[in-house]
Amino acid sequence: MGTDTSQDQSESGPAILTIETPSLGDRSYLVHNGQTAAVIDPQRDIDRVLAVAVQAGVQITHVFETHIHNDYVTGGVALAEATGATYHVNGADEVSFARAAISDDDVVEISPTVRIRAIATPGHTYTHLSYALESAPAPDGEFESVAVFTGGSLLFGATGRPDLLGEDHTHDLVHHQFASAQRLAQELPDHTHVMPTHGFGSFCSAGSTGGTTASTIGQEKRHNPALTEEEERWVAETLAGLDVYPAYYAHMNAANTQGRGAPDLTTPEVADKATVAARIDAGDWVVDLRTRTAFAAGHVTGTLNFGLDGQFATYLGWLIPWGTPLTLLGDSAEQVADAQRELVRIGIDDLEGAAAGTPNEWTDKPLGSFERAVFADLAQVLHHRPVTVLDVRRRQEYAESHVEGAVNIPLHEILDRLDDLPAGEVWVHCAAGYRASIAASVMAARGVPVVAIDDSFDESAAAAGLPIVKAA
Repeated sequence: MGTDTSQDQSESGPAILTIETPSLGDRSYLVHNGQTAAVIDPQRDIDRVLAVAVQAGVQITHVFETHIHNDYVTGGVALAEATGATYHVNGADEVSFARAAISDDDVVEISPTVRIRAIATPGHTYTHLSYALESAPAPDGEFESVAVFTGGSLLFGATGRPDLLGEDHTHDLVHHQFASAQRLAQELPDHTHVMPTHGFGSFCSAGSTGGTTASTIGQEKRHNPALTEEEERWVAETLAGLDVYPAYYAHMNAANTQGRGAPDLTTPEVADKATVAARIDAGDWVVDLRTRTAFAAGHVTGTLNFGLDGQFATYLGWLIPWGTPLTLLGDSAEQVADAQRELVRIGIDDLEGAAAGTPNEWTDKPLGSFERAVFADLAQVLHHRPVTVLDVRRRQEYAESHVEGAVNIPLHEILDRLDDLPAGEVWVHCAAGYRASIAASVMAARGVPVVAIDDSFDESAAAAGLPIVKAA
């Protein structure tokens, strides 16, 4: 996919290449000295990592895991098998695969002038490790920290969330997280580059990371609340700010402790018109990957719209009942392949089939459609006739600011709560339009008359003259 990019993050010393996965809000890293390389927190589709190594002309000799991930299936096991690299995982983690156990203050030599030191940073999980990248100008020179790979510990202006192991552990973990951030700030020089795995839209983040794309320990000391506030205040604010996270997270721990192999990205079986119809009738999920604009204009009735132009895997993984048979429909074979790649990252490996083309090639029946609108249109409509305004943002978003009288059903609850809506026409919105289109597709599939608002709530709702209720 064009959204997956790598770039050099180092001005001197070892090169640090960043491998982006924007749809999940994560980063992986490849560090090299021109000959040998180490990889930190690889995604499951390891062909991307291997391609970066080939382009750099280096051999991957070590793979490091900061923690047992909650938001994706790691590619660590598969990458180590493919390259013969040593796979470093915290020795305290109970896993079902071969690994080199690593723990606090252990040092791994990547080359005579490059090494990685483990730093225990519990908080996101109990066994979380960060890795300080240390280099020396010559084999007999003094090592100095260049960067620190912080996983789900210290993020840009925030930290990883402490509640993913359940309520019974959140209180202890949030205090661990604060102490871990403090430890990194105290032990590492201010010029050390901070290289987190999470925090670029990932729901593993606690607090906002904003649009920051790079930072150092010194910058975090000045701006990160975990380093500028007293512990009890920070803990209270962090706990108060925790919101829901995707349901598919519940399946990641088992996958990552068992050790999943490389994914099979073989092209799915082609689904013809009869097959698409049969799968919809059977209650399977048939997902249209096209943009929300294209879907609203015409789609196979009964299909659901999870556009590949948004956080596709996050929201599909959040809503789909785990194990439900899945068929994909896309503009092109490339779009289907990109979606398949996104899905294996969260452990959805088996597709029933796929089809590429246009809706008229997927059905002989009349196409379904629904209107798209902006908030100014809603303001006009409310002057003339009663409609239900449905806000599918999360509860915290709704509580901060919402249209007066709007019904709040967060997107992740929509499948179970459609009966809570009054009968009649529904105008659905979110923050920018992506989630609203998913909800509109669910309602359209069930015959609910719906209009999808494709507009910015923050920029347009109040400006359109709609009455807005804000938190005190």
